Amino acid sequence: MSKVYKFLAFDFGASSGRAMLAKFDGERLELEEKHRFSNDPVNINGDLHWDVLRLFFEIKQGILKCVNSGDRDIDCIGIDTWGVDYGLLDKNDKLITNPYHYRDTRTEGMYDKAFELVDKEEIFNRTGIAFNWFNTLYQLLAAKLGGDTGLKEAKTLLMMPDLFNFFLTGVKKTEYTNASTTQMYDSVNYEWCTDLLDKMGIRTDILTDVVFPGEIIGRVKPELAEELGIEQIPVVAVASHDTGSAVASVPAPDQKDFIYISSGTWSLMGVELDKPNITRDAMKYNFTNEGGVEKTIRFLKNIMGLWLIQESRRQWDREGELLSFDELERQANEAKPFESLIDPDYPAFQTPGNMPKRIREYCKMTGQKVPETKGEIVRCIAQSLAFKYRQTVDGMEEVTGNKYNVVNIVGGGIKDKMICRFTANATGRTVSAGPVEATSIGNVLVQAVAMGAIKDINEGRRVVKNSFDITTYEPQDREEWEAAYERWLEIIAKTK
Repeated sequence: MSKVYKFLAFDFGASSGRAMLAKFDGERLELEEKHRFSNDPVNINGDLHWDVLRLFFEIKQGILKCVNSGDRDIDCIGIDTWGVDYGLLDKNDKLITNPYHYRDTRTEGMYDKAFELVDKEEIFNRTGIAFNWFNTLYQLLAAKLGGDTGLKEAKTLLMMPDLFNFFLTGVKKTEYTNASTTQMYDSVNYEWCTDLLDKMGIRTDILTDVVFPGEIIGRVKPELAEELGIEQIPVVAVASHDTGSAVASVPAPDQKDFIYISSGTWSLMGVELDKPNITRDAMKYNFTNEGGVEKTIRFLKNIMGLWLIQESRRQWDREGELLSFDELERQANEAKPFESLIDPDYPAFQTPGNMPKRIREYCKMTGQKVPETKGEIVRCIAQSLAFKYRQTVDGMEEVTGNKYNVVNIVGGGIKDKMICRFTANATGRTVSAGPVEATSIGNVLVQAVAMGAIKDINEGRRVVKNSFDITTYEPQDREEWEAAYERWLEIIAKTK
């Protein structure tokens, strides 16, 4: 009988986290959720932070739940999180302060400050990364210009998953896929852009060496292993940016050209390339070149995803009207199509607050019917997201010169069947939806490569295809959707 591997994947999203135990017999993966917990940002004196110590407590709880359920014999651990955010350690390796949340407003105005110091095109040509207000580059510039005492005292900067890896192992390294999200890493030469950072007056001595997915960072510290009742388990550098892990799980083995959407709070839509695309067209479309597994490039666009529905639901909850996502989808399906449309990436939608009110204001400003009911608002969001996907597919095909006939959607967003159906209708392409737990699965696949259980990610993608259900959606009502797309383009042009 072949060995059954046990891989423990910690997957942190912007609103929740989970510990997933995977068992792999050499042919099929079985995934079991051992622990799930909320990830709640904390607003303190107007600053938005992550509660990092509580999150590390949840990591320990996830390990303990494995131990207590008879799964003490874990082969290795991997951690992925969102990108761009970081923690700072002092000279004694003590955490200086809780890390800032990427939706904190301190980066307002930092584009102009940055471009006064370094030309915008130079930043893109060196890093290949799209311009987003939350990128680490602008966070650090804001900290420097604001006189952040923590930055002055810091000895080490670690991205969020690397910080958790340090808490587990005591080893300070930065994983490649997360480093690539900072807009401070050279996408061609695989090194920090120290000269670019010097021009901005941002310290480079706090950056650590970069490791790549599949490398073993270290082992769980002896005192922590004793506390948790485990061996000193290896901790693997997976694709620690959650989108990197999600893309690794796309069940498209042996396919060179495929397009994907990692669907969750954000929609990350793109293709996998062998090298960065840093052309003028890529910059024009604000496409980004983030690192992937096996040194591939995730050439993609960040789109404001299910955040719009999640934040609307939070507002309704505050008003005492909590409804399930299934009920909201049901009401949206009953609403009339194409009555109201928005640009999902409109700046007013980027921060927490009364999202239904902001959507109504957008529709009024653009001369549309103002959505009143919850169903009308959710349908407005879902249709608009589908049109944003269509626009992105067209841009990807123009920039890469490739044709993409299938849109592979992975992640929790595939539970929203309406958005999957709308995506097929809007893009005119077959949608292949699944797996749901894409990020955890991709995390596990890299662990499996590190442990020698599989040869490479392509083999891992075959395993995914054999292990999980995939649902297919075919485009319908093409003329109606094509006409509505042209109207959407006119609407969003009014707010550019």
